[in-house]
Amino acid sequence: MAHPLSIGIAGLGTVGGGTLALLAANAELIAARAGRPLAVTAVSARDRARDRGIALGNLRWFDDPAALARDPGIDVLVEAIGGADGPAREAVEAALGLGKPVVTANKAMLAVHGAALAALAEAKGAPLLFEAAVAGGIPAIKALREGLSANRIRRVCGILNGTCNYILTTMRGQAREFAEALAEAQRLGYAEADPSLDIDGIDAAHKLAILAALAFGRPVDFASVHVEGIRSVSALDIAFADQLGYRIKLIGIAERTAAGIAARLHPVLVPVTAPIAHVDGVFNAVAFEGDFAGRVMLEGRGAGAGPTASAIVADLIDIARGRITPPFGIAGVLLSAEPSVPIAARQGAYYLRLMVVDRPGVIADVSAVLRDHAVSLESLLQRGRSPGEAVPVVLTTHVCEEAAMAAALARIGALAAVIAPPTMLRIEQL
Repeated sequence: MAHPLSIGIAGLGTVGGGTLALLAANAELIAARAGRPLAVTAVSARDRARDRGIALGNLRWFDDPAALARDPGIDVLVEAIGGADGPAREAVEAALGLGKPVVTANKAMLAVHGAALAALAEAKGAPLLFEAAVAGGIPAIKALREGLSANRIRRVCGILNGTCNYILTTMRGQAREFAEALAEAQRLGYAEADPSLDIDGIDAAHKLAILAALAFGRPVDFASVHVEGIRSVSALDIAFADQLGYRIKLIGIAERTAAGIAARLHPVLVPVTAPIAHVDGVFNAVAFEGDFAGRVMLEGRGAGAGPTASAIVADLIDIARGRITPPFGIAGVLLSAEPSVPIAARQGAYYLRLMVVDRPGVIADVSAVLRDHAVSLESLLQRGRSPGEAVPVVLTTHVCEEAAMAAALARIGALAAVIAPPTMLRIEQL
């Protein structure tokens, strides 16, 4: 068998530790599939004394991840530190600068600096692989970069954050409000003590930016992704969505339109008949639409030591076998300059919930505003009568432009009978 591939792992948290455990547990199988043994020979971590449940005594230690990356004794760097900048970026740039392959699970770094890192990798002839950066153990990157490489991709969409999906599933299944479901997720370890990156949509938007770059052959452009989280989703909206035949999910959508590439991450009403509506709990799902392959959907665990390590080792096997493609599927000089399309240009249907004073003429006033902005109503839902009191009224619309809907909502929110800011959610046929 060929000489072992010498691996240095920067970061020994959940991801780095999981990678070490997988390489040890399945060493023979991995060696057979890689054509050579994969051997971790050096690591970098902040705390040498911490018990990680893994034998580390025979490994060389580096306090500085960049020094590990530059060490001539390693053939490939696995970056499992995290964060868009700082030690993670320094280590990756050091390795690529020397022409060394890099495997990373760092979606924040790739979303923000992916274009520059890909250019450096290409200039130095160094592989940069990141299967683990999107959807954990789901082979979403390989599906786009390899399995669907002969297709023009029209749309990629998915549930890209297990924490948010768990919270929304709990809210629906147990009729809980957002704060209660978040506390439960934190108690079970599905949400961090500071969950803002997850619940505000940033984590999922990082992944969507990477998928969009791969799907449409253009540089990563995180700044163009429209991002909304789930803090404003209420149990009341989830209940009304159920009555209307929908589920509320946090969905990332990137699609090619006549005007360019639209990428957005926000809560969505999905028809209960759609397969993605039934992806619950901490699971992720990614769907692709190719011109020849049609629709392909993958589902699985999107985070955790095992799934993420599985994706990292898959990339290491590719490196060992010499199966390398450009980071974003095509050479940098061939990446497109298609413009980004703002959310205001979205064409679609909408769900509106208004809290109004129950008195004659309110619905007529709301309908008049919608008519003035060329927004056509599809349905109206109001339960019971409570004259003079606040009641919820739910409307769904036919397809219209987001800019028109936003203008209409501004006027509706100013009506005297509307006593709270209107709630608007987008409806998508996925």
